[in-house]
Amino acid sequence: MSTPTKPRAVRGSKLTASEITALFTRLRDANPHPTTELEYTTPFELLVAVVLSAQATDVGVNKATRKLYPIANTPAAILALGEDRLKSYINTIGLYNAKAANVIALCKQLLDLHNADVPHTREALEALPGVGRKTANVVLNTAFGEPTIAVDTHIFRVANRTGLAPGKDVRTVEDKLVKLVPSVFARDAHHWLILHGRYMCKARKPDCLHCPIHDLCRWPDKGPSSWQT
Repeated sequence: MSTPTKPRAVRGSKLTASEITALFTRLRDANPHPTTELEYTTPFELLVAVVLSAQATDVGVNKATRKLYPIANTPAAILALGEDRLKSYINTIGLYNAKAANVIALCKQLLDLHNADVPHTREALEALPGVGRKTANVVLNTAFGEPTIAVDTHIFRVANRTGLAPGKDVRTVEDKLVKLVPSVFARDAHHWLILHGRYMCKARKPDCLHCPIHDLCRWPDKGPSSWQT
């Protein structure tokens, strides 16, 4: 009598296809409608907030933009504000001098080249001052609903710890995730993974005890779990 063949891991992952589906199903069940924790009402407000969030917390950025956006929340209004006055609103955020210069240059380029609208393509977004691939991915996903994944420190950690999409650099992890995430989860995968890394699979003290994907995780140093599947 032949022995049943054990399911193989998906190429680029340590998990099988069914395990990947189970992982995202559980994250979806825990948070059906995930979104960014940055506060915004327009694509432009989101773009500026993401630029400001580099090496800063969402909480800190929100405190600054709550003061800034009622005064200036369009490219023309921020450009009219000027770099020095802009700094006075964002000076509680790290690297605010460089960020203020980038936001002013970004606003000018939006006015000159895009009729003050935030462009919908990666190439045009990445051409804006202060906007790299990660920022472009966030805007494309959160503002325009594209199934992109912006790999920050949280996603990088979760992808490597769990074995979902291990990689030595963020681009490798991003490329793997884009291929591995089932299409039904692609729109929200970015936020599920970020939030899981931020609040559950934390860098120093991961909460393995309450982790909903504990049994799927391949991290050899994971702690015990009380989760019932």
